[in-house]
Amino acid sequence: MSTLTKPKSLEKLEDEIKQLELTLPHKLWLGTYNMYLYQGFWCPVLKPTIYFQSHFQANDTDIILASLPKTGTTWSKSLIFSIVNRKEFSVVSKHPLHAHNPHELVLHFEYKLYTDYMKGCAPDFTKLPSPRLFATHVPYPSLPNTIKTSKCKIIYVCRNPLDTFISSWHFFLEVERNESLTPNMIEDYFGKFCKGDFPFCPYEDHIVGYWKESMATPDKVLFMEYEGLKEDSNAQVRRLVEFLGCPFSEEEEKENVIDEIIKLCSLDSLKQMEVNKSGKFYDFVENKALFRKGEVGDWTNYLTPSMLKEHYQVMQEKFKRSGFAFRHCQQEFP
Repeated sequence: MSTLTKPKSLEKLEDEIKQLELTLPHKLWLGTYNMYLYQGFWCPVLKPTIYFQSHFQANDTDIILASLPKTGTTWSKSLIFSIVNRKEFSVVSKHPLHAHNPHELVLHFEYKLYTDYMKGCAPDFTKLPSPRLFATHVPYPSLPNTIKTSKCKIIYVCRNPLDTFISSWHFFLEVERNESLTPNMIEDYFGKFCKGDFPFCPYEDHIVGYWKESMATPDKVLFMEYEGLKEDSNAQVRRLVEFLGCPFSEEEEKENVIDEIIKLCSLDSLKQMEVNKSGKFYDFVENKALFRKGEVGDWTNYLTPSMLKEHYQVMQEKFKRSGFAFRHCQQEFP
């Protein structure tokens, strides 16, 4: 990062964003900050998102991880970093993951790079090695055109909606720790999630946008499911390396490099690393809060049949109309 002296163009953009905020529908999220309905999704970080859209210039060699929050983003960052840099960091005991949280190794556009930009620190992309690794929660239609028109690769990771909500719910309870959010409010917030009144949602629009693009341009966008990664990590990692154009060599196959990477990046492994037990990379959350159970089907411990009947049918109908269906988890929940 480098210190930024705000140019006139940036000051003008800030004024435009202030005016835009006055016109956009908005909701007070968790009783603490505004969430704006921007380009069809509820954006909790409007200013850095618009900075990202306005200023980022993609390279053809860039690799971008896209996801909704709490869908396996941290795990996916560790996998992608380890795959791309496996020759440089072949000694597991000296791997950067032991000293750096995955979010520090694969920087987030709207939650790091362009949040720091707001604070007066301009991203210095020239110092990033190629291929540059980035991440975003922004829906496909709202990505900067420079990403869409370049040859950069996009990896999209989704997770079944019910586990996504439960993981988000526990994350909010951990991060907020205030009277505006209590465990007995789960049904209210599940209703918001199903209606689309949730950060970076509507959920089904976010998923379908990237899914359709992966069908139209499979060399550009790889669509992956969290449940598939859990079910057969080896097969899914092979899909990933083939998509990125860096398949494992015969020597790597003999040395079981793929299994070493999967083991290193597993949730259990990441949770045991000292760097993830304390400290903060993001100002708003401790590193340890980024790791929870990571289980498939944990939603059954929290969501009742009456909650599903009351709220979830709306989302199911939207999926049916889109033609999308999960491949690795049951879409029709009881």
